[in-house]
Formats: sequence, structure tokens, C-alpha cells
Amino acid sequence: MNEQKIAIMVDSGTDVPPNYRKKYGIYWLPLMINYSDRQCLDGIDITPREMYDLLPVEIPKTSLPDGGAIVDMFDRIKADGYEKVLAVTISSGLSGTYNMVRLMAEEYKGLEIYVLDSKNISIGAGMLAIRAAQMVNDDGMSWENLIMKIPREVGKSKVFFCVDTLKYLQKGGRIGLVTAMIGSSLNLKPIISCNADGIYYTVAKAIGRARSIQKIIDLAADFASKAERAELAIMNGCAETEALAARKKAEGMIVNGVFTVAGQIGAALGVHTGPGLIGIGVFQR
Repeated sequence: MNEQKIAIMVDSGTDVPPNYRKKYGIYWLPLMINYSDRQCLDGIDITPREMYDLLPVEIPKTSLPDGGAIVDMFDRIKADGYEKVLAVTISSGLSGTYNMVRLMAEEYKGLEIYVLDSKNISIGAGMLAIRAAQMVNDDGMSWENLIMKIPREVGKSKVFFCVDTLKYLQKGGRIGLVTAMIGSSLNLKPIISCNADGIYYTVAKAIGRARSIQKIIDLAADFASKAERAELAIMNGCAETEALAARKKAEGMIVNGVFTVAGQIGAALGVHTGPGLIGIGVFQR
């Protein structure tokens, strides 16, 4: 425990890797994956690989953690001796998790809780949580400075991604039907990110898989160039080989950036993107 007794908590949609969760003692609240015959905790009852293997049989639905699970997490944090909690959630524009955590935090007694709407998804949100953990544990930042500074970091984190098919985003209602139809008919691949309101939007378009991955690298390089240095992440959804190749290309292009995170997106997010996602996260330092 840090001297400030500040805990960092995230939902599983932030994709904070296990090594960072272990290093900084980050508390991890799983999203829900709902099949017709059972309910699974993201990353606990089901792995991303298991979820992808089941997609041809059933495309499940996802849901946010219920109030009881959130209160149980607060109880655990309090029992561990912490007095304050910074909770970082995926965008309120894409999930109800932020509002649910905020409502539970307002009613909870015994902890001072600040809930940050990352306005982002996956490692775009996760990098904010990692940065907060570094501020507290490595820099010894006070609670007052943390909750003043971390909201200012939101605009410095961005993730750019493409998917192999728009079928799953369409199925989950994450993009419009027209966009999905155009993309399917022309093999036009949208490059997706979150806008200032934390909602998916198309940053660019490219024809074909190879060009769409290259476009992600180009956009990441441009965003990274606006800062003195950048921390980078490469994420994939059942596309490890392509992700490794994209990382090597990006390392040659983003001279002021270093990859600090690499991994697979969680099962709950993978439900909405399907296999084949490639994404690059950039955090401006």
C-alpha cells in the first residue's frame, strides 16, 4: 500500500494488463458476458480465446457490473486499508459502467471516491489508469493533486483500431447500419477511435486489411508527434501475428514513442469487435 492510502480501480474494459495490475495493486472490476444459458465474469469465468471460439455458436451480450459487485469491490478496498479510491472506467458514451460506479460511490460510506470517465475504450482508458498509478506510487502524488491533474490527462490518451469485419459492431449497435453495409460491400475498412465525447467515430477509411493497419500506424504516429514523447500500446483481438508486424512497423515510424503495453483485448470488448481487431494506443507524455 502507498503512503497516501490511495487505491486505483478499473473495469475490465480498460484492458490494463496483469503485470501492471500486480505491480501497482490495481483493483479490477469485471464486466459481464451473457449467454443464453449462463452469465460469465470477463476474464474470470471466460477467456478471450474461449469467447472467440464460441462466436460461431452464439454471439453473447455484455452488461456492466451490478451495484452489488461494485459495493463488494469498495468493501474489499476499504478492508485492505485504503482511504481513497480513483476509479477509472471506459467511456460513458459506450457503457453505463461510469454512471453505475459513480452512483454507488456517492452512496458509499467510509471511502473518498473519485470516478473518472476516461472518454475512451480499451487501453486508451487503461493508459490513464496506469498513469494515475504511477503518479501515486512512483511520484508520491497527493490525493488533491491527483484528482486535479488526472482529468487533464484524458485528452492525451487515444486508441486507433480497425476490425476484420463490421458484423459484430453492427450486431452490438455500436455503429450505424449504413456504415456497416458500405464497409461490407466495398471492403472499405473504417479506422475507429473515440471522439471528445467518448463515442466511436470514423477517423479515416482504407480499402483492404493491409492498408487499414497501415493507416492505424500513420494516425498513431501523427498523434504521438504532438508530444515530446509518447507511450504506446499494441492490442489485438485474436490477431497476434498481425499485431506483432504492426508493432515493428510502428517502432520504425514513431521515433519519440516506446511500446510499454502489448496484449489481447478482454473478452467483453471482443464480443463487440470480433476476431481480427488491431489497435494502437498512444499516451502523450
